[in-house]
Amino acid sequence: MIVAHQKRKENIVEYLLYMWQIEDLIRASHMDIDEIRRTLLQSYDQPEAVKEEILRWYEELIAMMRSEGVTEKGHIQLNKNVLIMLTDLHCRLLKDPKEMVYGALYYKTLPYIIELRSKSGGTEIPEIETCLTAIYGYFVLRMQKKEIKPETMEAIRQINMFLSLLAEKYKEETELSNTCSME
Repeated sequence: MIVAHQKRKENIVEYLLYMWQIEDLIRASHMDIDEIRRTLLQSYDQPEAVKEEILRWYEELIAMMRSEGVTEKGHIQLNKNVLIMLTDLHCRLLKDPKEMVYGALYYKTLPYIIELRSKSGGTEIPEIETCLTAIYGYFVLRMQKKEIKPETMEAIRQINMFLSLLAEKYKEETELSNTCSME
C-alpha cells in the first residue's frame, strides 16, 4: 500500500507493474489473509497501526479479486482502468504533431510489439498492455534466474525506454491537470 501510493505518484508504469505483482502475491498466498499476514506483512518495518492499514488494503484487494473473478489470472478493474488511461494517453500522443519524439520512439518499439503479439498467438491486446506484459515477464524470468537471450534484452531495453517516456508524459499531464484544478 505504501509503495503503491508512492509509485502511483512517481511513475504510473512502475505502479501498474507493482500492482500486477501484488495480485500474483495474493494468488500465491491462496487469497488467504492469514497467510499474507504471516508471510508478507512481517516484512514491513512499520508501526502496528500502519501494518493493520496495510492488512486492510490486502483484504480489499482480495475482495475485489474475488468479486471480479480474477483469483486465478487477470487483473482487477482498478488496474484495468490505469491501463485504459495509459492507452488513451498513448493514442493522444501519437496523434499530437508536437510529440515527434514520442512518435519516433513508438515506431522504433513497434517491431518488438508486433513480434511479441505474434509469439502470444496473435491475441489482440492493446499495445501498451503488450509492452507491460513483456516487462513483467522479464521481471519474472529474472526472479527465476532464467537465462535471457541478448535479443530479448534488446527488446526489453527498447520497450522500457518507450514505457518510461509514456510514464513521464502521464506525470506531466497529471501535474498539469492538478495545477489547473488548483487555480
